[in-house]
Amino acid sequence: MPELFGFDAFAPREIAARVETIGVAKARLPLLSTLMLAVLAGAFIGLGALNFLLVRSDPTLGFAARQLGGGVAFSLGLILVVVAGAELFTGNNLLVMAWADGKITTAEVLRNWALVCAGNFVGAAGLAGLVYLSGHAAMNNGLIAEQVVRIAAAKCAMPLHEAFLKGVLCNLLVCMAVWMATAGRSVVDKVVAIVFPISAFVAAGFEHSIANFYLIPLGMLLQGAGGVGPALPAITWAGFAHNAVPVILGNLVGGAVLVGLVYHVIYQRSARTGEPSPLAPPGDSKAARTEAT
Repeated sequence: MPELFGFDAFAPREIAARVETIGVAKARLPLLSTLMLAVLAGAFIGLGALNFLLVRSDPTLGFAARQLGGGVAFSLGLILVVVAGAELFTGNNLLVMAWADGKITTAEVLRNWALVCAGNFVGAAGLAGLVYLSGHAAMNNGLIAEQVVRIAAAKCAMPLHEAFLKGVLCNLLVCMAVWMATAGRSVVDKVVAIVFPISAFVAAGFEHSIANFYLIPLGMLLQGAGGVGPALPAITWAGFAHNAVPVILGNLVGGAVLVGLVYHVIYQRSARTGEPSPLAPPGDSKAARTEAT
């Protein structure tokens, strides 16, 4: 009866087909639409980071409360991306599913990733500039500003291998959040699917390239203004690049390889080659979930 009224979530094999179809549409979006949606996504993730810092800057909270509470607060970013609609580089790593099935070309994938990553930077860094000018970081007696500078300085000084591996683990969870949100039929379904993986990656201290596009420029601006974190190493564009390159590469491996290609092999490749599928045919959601569990 629930299936008759569409209350059931999509089964994993159906999710794979939906992600692939969405990937084709994303890869072929017009240039202006892609860039505008990418700028929005960067700003949305920046708003999630802004929300996260409100929790992290509260010294009265214990470690676990700050980490998990900050993670839940940061979930706002991906909720805005998924529900309101925007183009996020880390989520778009799932385009590899459509690529692996031959539905889009390598050039289309790389074009999308390059445009979206650039647009995300503009949106996130632009929001950082607006937040700086607004004086928001002075809240809580300047503890927000201090927290931003400390986080940004630590990111810029992070060893390359650590930044890469934290990027892998981060986007594994982000793409799983996108994957599960695609299973939902309602806004509530999507929000619930997003909150747990996103709060987990934030609480664990993993690295999200687009969130860093907000945090590091904001830290740079605040440190440059003086009076915040004077004992910390200087936050520079060289430090930004030192963090961005390995984190972006790690995000690509975590999302495109460990989620996108793995699920392609499990569901879409078996469907195309006629190999026995681990799930029931699309449309039989109840049977599919029974087998999956």
